[in-house]
Amino acid sequence: MDTTISKKTLFNASCIALIVTAMTFAIRAGILVELGNDFNLNNTQLGWINSMAFWGFPVATIFGGLLYNYFGPKKLLVAAFISHLVGLVMTIYADGFTTLLISSFLIGFANGSVEAACNPLIADMYSNNRTTMLNKFHVWFPGGIVIGALATNFMNSFGLGWQLKIAIMILPTLIYGYMFFKALFPKSENIDTDTSNNIKSLFTPLFIFVAVCMTLTATTELGTQQWLQPLLEKSGASPMLILAMVTGIMAVGRYFAGPIVHTLNPIGVLFMSAIVSTIAIYMMSIVDGTMLYGAAILFAFGVCYFWPTMIGFVSEYMPKTGALGMSLVGGMGMFATGIWNPIIGSWIDTNTQTALDSGLTQDLAEIAAGKATLGNMTYFPLILIVFFGILFLNRKNLEKLRVNG
Repeated sequence: MDTTISKKTLFNASCIALIVTAMTFAIRAGILVELGNDFNLNNTQLGWINSMAFWGFPVATIFGGLLYNYFGPKKLLVAAFISHLVGLVMTIYADGFTTLLISSFLIGFANGSVEAACNPLIADMYSNNRTTMLNKFHVWFPGGIVIGALATNFMNSFGLGWQLKIAIMILPTLIYGYMFFKALFPKSENIDTDTSNNIKSLFTPLFIFVAVCMTLTATTELGTQQWLQPLLEKSGASPMLILAMVTGIMAVGRYFAGPIVHTLNPIGVLFMSAIVSTIAIYMMSIVDGTMLYGAAILFAFGVCYFWPTMIGFVSEYMPKTGALGMSLVGGMGMFATGIWNPIIGSWIDTNTQTALDSGLTQDLAEIAAGKATLGNMTYFPLILIVFFGILFLNRKNLEKLRVNG
């Protein structure tokens, strides 16, 4: 019997699990119209179905962060595997609104369980290179979105139904489940596993400050991406091509994050990301046509490092928060995205109606609404420039925290 612990196997299995997580976002978003037609659901009902995935995620990260010290990553990943499998099968055989709500929650719970288990596992295994390895792990969120989007488009070209689009996620789910079931996991040695100490360390000004920042970084990244279609549809560029460009660049950027993180350190990376994101979203709010592609490329570089570097920051600068700290920060990001999504949608509706009332045609009104809404969204990264600027000015004191734990 092989008793060797393979960090590479565990890391690769974690990446496949994250691919499944990302594919659920891409594919489920791509079948909403079909679900509405097949089950006679209105947009409000479809919105509730979508929101269940966002609520399931933070529920899993909260409980996963608390239970990581007791159960370890393997049992959390078993829970993720079972929830993914049951959620996907339940979606395929759904008979209406209620079943779709439950299946979406289960899939969201699975996605959150993957993050709750894999982030601290990777931070523990690669304690001397945490932020870089977390960036390499999170390559596969935008990478998985690209895979899911391409798979959906390919299946659409053959007229295949939404059930088969959901079913293709079962194969990578079985693969990561098998890899984790078979693998041996290391004992937690490089993260704090004292739960009472973890909880106590959450109630510090720095952690609360970073958690607030995470709500803004996640909304800047995920909120903008999710609304690209209605925001840019009439502006002379292909929203889906822009989404593919953005996620592709993000995947490459995260893979080669090491030299950037070592040069700027995590605080510098976050500060520069906020500046670039602000410029990019503002550009998208004022340009048209092919210029939007340039703004989108800049946006990709801006948001590229936000999510993994925030989690890496917590693990490096607040190590006493342990797995719980990393999980809660991730959960805050997804929770905030769920809160802001309907607000962003209401901005689009209000701005469209205002433009129509001013005498614009429908197409011109939608263009104006998209620009106005993107103008509103510029404030998220703009606030982050101030917040991360404060961290940057205090980086010497923060470096002492990283060294002394």
